Amino acid sequence: MSLFDLTGKVAVITGSSRGIGRAIALRMAEQGARVVVSSRKREACDAVVAEIEAAHGAGRAMAVPASISVKDDLVRLIFETREKFGEVDVLVCNAASNPYYGPLAEIKDEQFQKILSNNVVSNHWLIQLVAPSMIARRDGAIVIVSSIGGLKGSPVIGAYNVSKAADMQLARNYAVEYGPHNVRVNCICPGLVRTDFARALWEDPKVLEAATSGAPLRRIGEPDEIAGAAIFLASAAGRFTTGQAIVVDGGVTIASGAIG
Repeated sequence: MSLFDLTGKVAVITGSSRGIGRAIALRMAEQGARVVVSSRKREACDAVVAEIEAAHGAGRAMAVPASISVKDDLVRLIFETREKFGEVDVLVCNAASNPYYGPLAEIKDEQFQKILSNNVVSNHWLIQLVAPSMIARRDGAIVIVSSIGGLKGSPVIGAYNVSKAADMQLARNYAVEYGPHNVRVNCICPGLVRTDFARALWEDPKVLEAATSGAPLRRIGEPDEIAGAAIFLASAAGRFTTGQAIVVDGGVTIASGAIG
């Protein structure tokens, strides 16, 4: 059996109707998981479910629309998953929001609160919902999609970066708490990836040039290039990895400030 095999596993992936979340859903299904596709809009979720079932057969995916900003929606997400597929083996907290671009010093309270609620508190809620059954079974993997933004400052997306740094600590803390029960919690930290969510960055020629000129791979990432890290962390391949923030950025963070 492959170390990356997910056959029989139930994976819930938020924000999985497009971008990185969709790529993770498609690739986890490819590895044998039954996948729960979730984002705010039913039609977008259904489209990904149809794509998975066309490739792997009926019953391999289900759609549960939910807003990460509404706790009752997340409770329903996990409830409906259990009703149809059983207990959650893999949770991928991918959905996030960033309603503000500009200096952190000028952000409005409601914007900052929304970023922290959607990007940190919602992940905490979801972990609380799935962890008890993982602990009871002594098996489970939780993956939070953070960002390399959480490793540095920014004059443009500072509030978002604060939330992503908090996600890394959320993973570390839950890894300490749940490790004795064989439940692993990790983060993936992508660099700039070609998604609709990051469109305001990669469509700006100056930002794109700044992001790629000093990067060893000289380009931004594609959503599918993040999926492999998620599968590693969710599968037997990552069974001795917990509390980590795995950077997938084409080398941007290790090259920043390099001379030459």
